[in-house]
This record gives sequence, C-alpha cells and structure tokens, in this order.
Amino acid sequence: MSQSESRKQSESNGAGGGKQPNPLVQSLLPLVVDVGVPMASYYLLSDGFGLSEVAALAWSSVVPALRTVWSLVRRTGVNGLALLILVVNVVGLATSTVTGDPRLMLAKDSVTSSVIAISIIVSVYLGKPLMTAGLKPFATKGAPAGEAAWDRLAAGSVPFRRAERRFSLIWGIVLLTECVVKGIGAYTVPVHTMVWLGTVLTVVAILVAMVVGGGSCADPMEKMVKAEVERVAGTATGDAGAVTSAAPAAGAAG
Repeated sequence: MSQSESRKQSESNGAGGGKQPNPLVQSLLPLVVDVGVPMASYYLLSDGFGLSEVAALAWSSVVPALRTVWSLVRRTGVNGLALLILVVNVVGLATSTVTGDPRLMLAKDSVTSSVIAISIIVSVYLGKPLMTAGLKPFATKGAPAGEAAWDRLAAGSVPFRRAERRFSLIWGIVLLTECVVKGIGAYTVPVHTMVWLGTVLTVVAILVAMVVGGGSCADPMEKMVKAEVERVAGTATGDAGAVTSAAPAAGAAG
C-alpha cells in the first residue's frame, strides 16, 4: 500500500471514528444518572411534595435501579458486577424501607460503593483489572491500530502492565475510602444534609481518581500506545520502501 493510500485510509478511519460515541460522555452519563438524578429527586420529593425522608429516598433510588436493569438487558452477556450492584440496591432498599430507617438507606449507598471498590481491588490481584474496560478506549481512541498496539504492549511490556494494574488500584482505593467516609456520615450527619454531602463526596472521589490515575497511569499509557503505533507504522513504511527499491534492481539483473 502506498503512502497516499495509507493516508487516505487513516483519514477515512478518523472520519468514521468521529461518529463513535464520545468515551467521556459515556463515562459521565452514568454518574449523572446515579448521583445527580437521585439527589435532585430527593429534594424535589421531600421539599416540593412533602414526602417523608424514607419515601423520598426510596423513590429517588428508582432511576439508578432502572438504569442498571436496562444496562443488563441490552448486553448480550451477563455483567456480574452490574447484577451484584442491582441485588445490593434492591436488598438494601427493601430492608431499609421495612425498617423505616433513612440512615440505613444512606448507608446502603456505601455498601454499594464498597462492593465496586473491593471488586476493583481484587480484580487487580487476579490479573484482570476492571477499570481496563474504560481505560482502553481512552488510550487507543478506538482505532484498530491503537487496539493492536495495546494488545502488544499488554503482552510484552512490564511498565505498561504495571500502569494498567495501578490505574485500577487507584480507583479501588479512592472509592473504598469514599464509601467509608459516607458510611460514617450516614449515622453522624443529618439525613437532609447527607444527601447532598454524599453526592459531593462521590464527585470529589471520582475527580481525585481521575486526576491521580490519569496523571500517573492513563496519560503515560496513552503515550506508550501512540509510540507503539508510530513504531509499527515506521517499520511497515521501511519494509515497503525496501521492497520498492529492490524491484528495479531485480529487473536490471534480469
């Protein structure tokens, strides 16, 4: 393939990639649904419609639960983590509703966060970091060449694999810390205050994980992927040039 043809193919891939969903939007949308919507719903139902704290908390949990169910239904396979989170939510909601304890309903969110955090940490030591699912599209930009470079680095680069594991470990530790703080706050801070404070803690935890994990892991991994793509492209160009220069020589010898 000539350089002009390679350039056209790259431009074509880039144009097609522009139609793909934005990874950042895909990552933030669940946050808006699972954090922002319940908080807004709680205050609307509590202050606007006069519902009790238990009722407002219960109804504000419906939207995240429906989103989890939808994410399970539209997948071809079963997402074990999403299913576990749904079960924890349903059991916690049912228990806290029966007991009529709004603080237990707030603590339920900490249990859910701890399930996610512990699962992420355990996945690192099992050699299958859970956060890789969101990290890989960011580092490869969804391009076939980038994904191939990722696979090569994951198979043969110790620094790359170390950064991949560290990224998930950072997220797991930050989320676990957040869940402990929220669990303490559920029983020490007024319920009406803890609803928005819990949201703030979640957003801060995610921002901290993004900054720390991005700077120490995601950005270096993205650069490694880019360098690997350029290395392979340069090798392919050199091989093509060698073949082209060898052809006239072979003709002259004939």
